[in-house]
Amino acid sequence: MTDSRDSGTGPRDPDALLRRAGVRGNPDRDQHFLIDDRVLDRLPDYAAQAGFDLSHVLEIGPGTGALTDRLLAVADEVTVIERDPDLAAFLREEFADDIAAGRLTVISGDALAVDLPDFSVSVSNLPYGVSSELTFRLLPRGKPTVLMFQKEFAERMAADVGTDDYGRLSVSAQHYADVEVVEPVPKEAFSPPPDVESAVVRTTPRDPDYEVGDEEFFLRFVKAVFTQRRKTLRNAIRNTGHISGLDDADAPVEAIADGKTDLDPDVLSKRAGKIPPKTFAALATVADEYGRGGGETE
Repeated sequence: MTDSRDSGTGPRDPDALLRRAGVRGNPDRDQHFLIDDRVLDRLPDYAAQAGFDLSHVLEIGPGTGALTDRLLAVADEVTVIERDPDLAAFLREEFADDIAAGRLTVISGDALAVDLPDFSVSVSNLPYGVSSELTFRLLPRGKPTVLMFQKEFAERMAADVGTDDYGRLSVSAQHYADVEVVEPVPKEAFSPPPDVESAVVRTTPRDPDYEVGDEEFFLRFVKAVFTQRRKTLRNAIRNTGHISGLDDADAPVEAIADGKTDLDPDVLSKRAGKIPPKTFAALATVADEYGRGGGETE
């Protein structure tokens, strides 16, 4: 098969890129290369169809550059972050012309540690082992994303309140953006195939329909309560003060129960999986006011 790079037509062939790089995926290093041309072609489309700004695309985990090549076809500028130094060196050689033209920047390093550029959108097949950490490095930047995840992770990100998949991840991700699963991806789309199914998620930034005074505390509070999702909020809040950072975990519960807040006291008998993000924000605000730093408890 003639490499598309040599023929000058169409995008680079992902299998040919693997051969030229002389690498094989390594599951022990969370290395699964996306090789399905159809999926690769659609990833930039999911950003374009949503009207996302493609002036500067950030790709995390480019591997041998199969997706990078397709992003260069639609973006003004692309920055890739690759933690494998050998692959970073290969990308600099493979895409030397694009680098020389100022259209591609290759950063060698850990995407959790390096400074992120001022990108307009991220389109990436993320390393699954650190997908959560990377997601919550990207979402607070307020930029849209098209990201590949394990299917289970993707479904939890997009889950609606009251469903089995709804949890801490749903509330936290949807605090920053509208989240939609746009395509399931089979194991066979990767080399080597991972043990799990995958899915593409598109996130569109938006301001939530509620306010939180301390975002870091809000997210920590949500995390804490969901560690005891089978318990009522009354008990979950009381039992997880050491996680959420409450000095007095009983005080906010008592304030709600005594009618000192705008929250219906009946909320304390519900479980975390039935609570929408807006109510979590109200709960966190009360917990912050009454439970931290010797808040008002009368």
